[in-house]
Amino acid sequence: MIRINEHYAKLQASYLFSTIAKRVNEFQAERPDASVIKLGIGDVTHGLPTACIKAMHKAIDEMAVDASFRGYGPEQGYDFLRDAIARHDFSERGISIQPEEIFVSDGAKCDTANIQELFAQDLRVAVPDPVYPVYVDTNVMAGRTANCENGRYAGLVYLDSTEANDYVPAPPSEPVDLIYLCFPNNPTGATATHLQLQAWVDYAKEHNALILFDAAYEAFIRDDSLPHSIYEIDGADEVAIEFRSFSKTAGFTGTRCAYTIVPNACRAFDTAGKSQPLRPLWNRRHTTKFNGVSYPVQRAAEAVFSAEGQAQVTALNDGYLANAALIREKMSALGYALVGGENSPYIWIKTGQDSWDFFDRLLHDAAVVTTPGAGFGTCGEGHIRISAFNSHTKVVEALDRIAKVLG
Repeated sequence: MIRINEHYAKLQASYLFSTIAKRVNEFQAERPDASVIKLGIGDVTHGLPTACIKAMHKAIDEMAVDASFRGYGPEQGYDFLRDAIARHDFSERGISIQPEEIFVSDGAKCDTANIQELFAQDLRVAVPDPVYPVYVDTNVMAGRTANCENGRYAGLVYLDSTEANDYVPAPPSEPVDLIYLCFPNNPTGATATHLQLQAWVDYAKEHNALILFDAAYEAFIRDDSLPHSIYEIDGADEVAIEFRSFSKTAGFTGTRCAYTIVPNACRAFDTAGKSQPLRPLWNRRHTTKFNGVSYPVQRAAEAVFSAEGQAQVTALNDGYLANAALIREKMSALGYALVGGENSPYIWIKTGQDSWDFFDRLLHDAAVVTTPGAGFGTCGEGHIRISAFNSHTKVVEALDRIAKVLG
């Protein structure tokens, strides 16, 4: 008989953002007159940069002509995009990453989920708390945990990220095999220094571990002292895989394009303890299970790195950061401690109250959608996340409503 993967039964009832969407839909059904402002899910609201649209239109026109038509492209991504990524994101920052080490995909969410297929079932996995739920849920689905008790899965090592450590966890005292890190962080907006990341690289080398480094929000870093990539850290190319995305960088949430870096030097080990390179494994998985991102989308992504595209992307993200600064200012004035919003589009606010109750209060009394911290882990309880991804006008209005409710 056909049997199910029973590890799915360990998962919480629904994905965090599905639960939020359900509550918002119920509220709108009860209050169809309410004008809801969404500052919850991290989805951009402004149109794509003009440079990207121009490039996409040109590529679509090429697809209409036999001589310039493109069929199946290389699963790893077209050379024109991989070359642009290697040059702009790495070599111009003094980092040696080759185009062959870059794998273009349809989203960092997919890649951070799929990468765990390369690794053994009995790994000891470390995740921050609070954490982007995909890191946890995909390992639960794969069978690397026991059941969830009191908000945590037995078998995972949780790295508490709290006010006490400025929401940047230190390496654990116990050995682990696979480590998920995200900076600038989702959901807290916290950033990590070179010194803090060096401690993680040193730990990974000492314990033959691997770091999965999610850098989806690096385009929001404005502090020149902060690293944009884990490969700015000595030795990281041996112990880290990095994920990046055009979703937040250039507004590609509905267009879908991202990339993962698996350096040639990056390794794992077989049961005999022999070092094995990971790039060929990821390449094999990629070519087997993925047919590549569409040609017009990759041309649009290439345009992000043009002079015109860079100016437009910077202007877009500066606008979101201006929203974040306003959220920080207004919520601080209301007496709330917070972090993030300076080199990140997310502001993590300590409410001291049940996070779902606080979420419901803002939804029902202010018609503003935020994200309850408890949805990101036990350390998220007593917090909410506010996203800066909306128009300036909407953010101002939402903050005025929030002030009336909380003031």
